[in-house]
Amino acid sequence: MKHASLQSARLQRVLKILSDGQEHSTWEIMSRAKVCAVSACISELRELGARIKVERRFEGEERAPRWYYTMTKRPSDHD
Repeated sequence: MKHASLQSARLQRVLKILSDGQEHSTWEIMSRAKVCAVSACISELRELGARIKVERRFEGEERAPRWYYTMTKRPSDHD
């Protein structure tokens, strides 16, 4: 996979949200970072050295799957 650099404004927005080490849902990341493809951003950050846990839960009356991401290690600062 060809990934963007850490200078990418898109990845910087996602990184800022995940940097608190707390759990964030796909919806929260999409709405706060103004990105559509959260899983692609997560993959790119992982390629840059981030460690990001993902958890799938079935929630709500409809028992729909929801995804939550937690960053445990920031990516390296070099490309």
